[in-house]
Amino acid sequence: MIKKKLHGLAELYRNNKKIAENYLFMTILQLLSSVFYVMIYPYLIHALGSEKYGLYVFATSIVTYFVTLVTYGFDFPAVRAIAENSMDLSVKQYTLSCIFTAKLYLEFLALIIFATIVFSIPYLRENWNIFFICFAQTLSSILFPQWYFQGIQRMKVVTYIQVTFKILSLPFIFLLVKNPEHLWIFVLIVSLVNFLGALTASFIIRYKEKINIQIIPFAEITKWFKEATPFFLSSSASIIKEQSIAVIIGSFFGMKDVAIYDLANKIILLPRILLVNINGAIFPKIITNIKTEQIKKIIKYETMVGLLVILAVAGFGKWIVLLMANKNMLEAYPIAIILSTTVLVWLVVGSYISFIFVPQNKYKYVTNNQFVALFSFVIYCSIGLLITTDIYVLVFSIALSGLTEIAYCNFIIFKKKLLLIKNNTE
Repeated sequence: MIKKKLHGLAELYRNNKKIAENYLFMTILQLLSSVFYVMIYPYLIHALGSEKYGLYVFATSIVTYFVTLVTYGFDFPAVRAIAENSMDLSVKQYTLSCIFTAKLYLEFLALIIFATIVFSIPYLRENWNIFFICFAQTLSSILFPQWYFQGIQRMKVVTYIQVTFKILSLPFIFLLVKNPEHLWIFVLIVSLVNFLGALTASFIIRYKEKINIQIIPFAEITKWFKEATPFFLSSSASIIKEQSIAVIIGSFFGMKDVAIYDLANKIILLPRILLVNINGAIFPKIITNIKTEQIKKIIKYETMVGLLVILAVAGFGKWIVLLMANKNMLEAYPIAIILSTTVLVWLVVGSYISFIFVPQNKYKYVTNNQFVALFSFVIYCSIGLLITTDIYVLVFSIALSGLTEIAYCNFIIFKKKLLLIKNNTE
């Protein structure tokens, strides 16, 4: 019996080797990108101090808005185009060229808007060097088409690049970042790591993949803007909701509170990274053979896993705070428990989007869902802040808005009977 089960597992792995590999390297990439800074967090918070580290988080949150503008939701339709034409060199070259050109246009627009904002607000103007060095990270989103490697199911290439440059940055961080005045050096190292990794990826595409990226006339890329707009609107609403907390806290409470909120976010980082890539890894294969029962099982299992994450954070979060920081930042523990509900939301809503809305071309519900989340967040915040001025209002608001997302998706799926999918094999 055991031998038979092992044989079955081995057969399952062989049939889904690409999915397993893609998921593994996507997860490693996310772990590296985020947990890398969690690992050096105790050193940074000691060297830079909570105020300066909070400024870094604050600047990164603002720049994230512009990264979202430059990427413009192109990644999702681009992954689909590459996945469906992974052996067609001309399609891959044309897709890469279109996305590169579109992002280049948006980069110029983003730079003009960003510069206007920074030089118009006194506090931002005082720290203009930090903000502009952070903004340089938008270039990486142009030069590093991670979506391409995801589409051809070769995420290991991306992972190897990121591993190499992250490791190389470590000695520079420990040798050059010694006190709060060295914040600009740390920010520069982070930006350079991303930029050099992007240049390496571009080199691989040009010389290894034999793809020559060209500038495409604007008239030819309008269709990509049209197709990507629902995803842009969706991601914009999501980013505004998530990043606004750090921005609001920094603007009205202080940079130390930003650092506390960021620490709480870091506590849920590991389970988030380990889990949220599941849907992305499965998508390229399941899109070719959608089955209703399969989707129901995915949603059921991801819900159970999300609930387990909440329990785990409640049980171990306090000790993680003490390990990473000190008692002065213990307020991050209850905040982390509240934020852990977002892992459940990302899993469940992500499965709705990837396996129900997108395969049936119901892009409008993807967009509507994020606006529901954003508007509900604003409403919850407004009501809460009328009662009390506390950062917990913001944290509870983001958790409640996530649960509102799940409720909305379930309502649409039930009302439109979107789970009544005819199997492709039938």
